[in-house]
Amino acid sequence: MRRNFDFLVIGSGIAGLSYALKVAKHGKVCIVTKSIAEESATRYAQGGIAAVMYTPDTYEKHIQDTLIAGDGLNDEKIVRITITESSDRIRELIEWGTEFDKTESGRYDLGKEGGHSEYRVLHHKDNTGLEIENVLLKQVRNHSNIEILENHFTIDIITQHHLDQEVNRRRLDIDCYGAYVLDIEKNEIHAFLAKITMIASGGAGNVYATTTNPPVATGDGIAMVYRAKGIVEKMEYIQFHPTALYNPKEKPSFLITEALRGFGGILKTIKGKEFMHKYDKRLSLAPRDIVARAIDSEMKLGGDDHVYLDCHHINKNDLIEQFPTIYAKCLSIGIDITKDMIPVVPAAHYTCGGIRVDENGRSSIKHLYATGECASTGLHGANRLASNSLLESVVFSHRASLDSIQQINRISFNELIPEWDAEGLRLNEELILVTQSLKDLQAIMSSYVGIVRSNLRLKRALDRLNIIYRETEELYDKSILTVKICELRNMINVAYLIIKMAMQRKESRGLHFSLDYPRVNDANDGSPLEL
Repeated sequence: MRRNFDFLVIGSGIAGLSYALKVAKHGKVCIVTKSIAEESATRYAQGGIAAVMYTPDTYEKHIQDTLIAGDGLNDEKIVRITITESSDRIRELIEWGTEFDKTESGRYDLGKEGGHSEYRVLHHKDNTGLEIENVLLKQVRNHSNIEILENHFTIDIITQHHLDQEVNRRRLDIDCYGAYVLDIEKNEIHAFLAKITMIASGGAGNVYATTTNPPVATGDGIAMVYRAKGIVEKMEYIQFHPTALYNPKEKPSFLITEALRGFGGILKTIKGKEFMHKYDKRLSLAPRDIVARAIDSEMKLGGDDHVYLDCHHINKNDLIEQFPTIYAKCLSIGIDITKDMIPVVPAAHYTCGGIRVDENGRSSIKHLYATGECASTGLHGANRLASNSLLESVVFSHRASLDSIQQINRISFNELIPEWDAEGLRLNEELILVTQSLKDLQAIMSSYVGIVRSNLRLKRALDRLNIIYRETEELYDKSILTVKICELRNMINVAYLIIKMAMQRKESRGLHFSLDYPRVNDANDGSPLEL
């Protein structure tokens, strides 16, 4: 089956939903999501969204905090665009119905997180993302020009590579014409043609064994663009959240928001000793890459499986009121955070690199945009400043919508696109191969391409990944497609990009730390205090 849309949006988080709402007045919009629409990384974002609201905070302070966290690899122009446009985008979220917490005086109750010099994080308790997701979904579902297709998995974007070879040879650039989409419930693959395609498919945390990301975060959009020969960059910069709840039986890992450290939580060793003073003068509120490496170091020094986050000194009522989700979660496994220390461990959390886009969200492939975690805008550089991700999503979804609206009437549908060819494929009866290959992939990435890397570890990772790649491609080429095998293939592509780009980075910078290229402290990295 073939369907035509003006705008095809892949992903149903804050990035995809806000974009869809803005372009819907100018054409028919289809949002494709591989699970239910509510299931995205957005709904799990606890901390909040960073924006300058009151003095003494300023745009310039937020800009400098972002540049410092990004370790000099940010695009300063993009940083300034994002921060200076933040206030308008926050007002828009509020107009759509988002309710951020306020103080008794009516001012927004701003939080402070690692790397921020001022209180500027708007939040809704400790489930800000869920609040925003619900508000946007309500708006989208009430819009007559937007269709949401749940349980639809995007296999590949359609480019001229899918046309006959003669047409392919005549083209030097790459155009996107839509995507091939699997209807999971009916097990049918359809060609969805679109004048403009927006990838808002989220991150890739599930290439690692331990992640805070939901199961849907398998790097699908990044992998699709890579296979279509679009430009992907900075994949070596994978952010590990320093404080995921240590509960080995649970996947994904439950996030203990950085806002809890901003509220006064203190990191301690298994023996109850503070340690962040050895690593950074900002202590427990240092940027995430520094805190994650510090925890990793302390765990290795002590031979421990985790460290602790101590909050028992904080007023009990305030703690429960501000962090009800964390309080309830910890209590469910026998931890009372008002009395007990919380066992925490770093976990893969955010993909700072991704599909390269310009200031209007345009990728290197014509008529293909990207926004949100799958995109590399230049905002984050070598490390994302806490709570800048939701902000980045709404800013660049907005900018992409303006650009898309200008372009839409100049684009025609390509009627030469063929239907998906499944002839000769058979049902794969050995799904255990896919399951085992995924476990092997996650073990490789967690063991060799984690918080601390080396040339030897990266080479071993690449050698082992090549074996899984060949086996999976052979299985993919002869099998009737399922979501599991497609996701595995995507995660292998993403893992390859992470490893190759890490191998090319001959320095320790931001989130990429190599034993072979130790970092020399400079004025920007919060040098350790003299002991």
